[in-house]
Amino acid sequence: MSIYVTLRYDDARAAIAYLTGTLGLVEQQVHQADDGSVGHAELSFGDGVVMLGTRRSRPDGTPDRFDTGRAVVYLALDSAAAVDAHHDRAVAAGAEVVQELVDQPYGSREYAVRDPEGNVWSVGSYRPEVKP
Repeated sequence: MSIYVTLRYDDARAAIAYLTGTLGLVEQQVHQADDGSVGHAELSFGDGVVMLGTRRSRPDGTPDRFDTGRAVVYLALDSAAAVDAHHDRAVAAGAEVVQELVDQPYGSREYAVRDPEGNVWSVGSYRPEVKP
């Protein structure tokens, strides 16, 4: 079994461009909805996948039950040096840093950025473990 994060964006195409260009996610597939917006997309990061699509309203104007609010998503890298290099790439690409590089007491080297729609993407060297 696995867990996959799903996010909704007002402008999913811009989110895809930001996530691939700034944070290094890789576009796997993008499916267009009938109205031309992004109906479903999958972006990978290592062996993980985030799914996203365009935020929608129902015909009566109420939000779709699958629309998300803002979220925090954590991207795990293999080392502190990899986190530092990722940080430098994101900053060079114009990312809004909301937490500068820091060494956490639990052993993680990490930083965080905010995407254009307010989601926070934290990048670190901590890898949670699943216990049997």
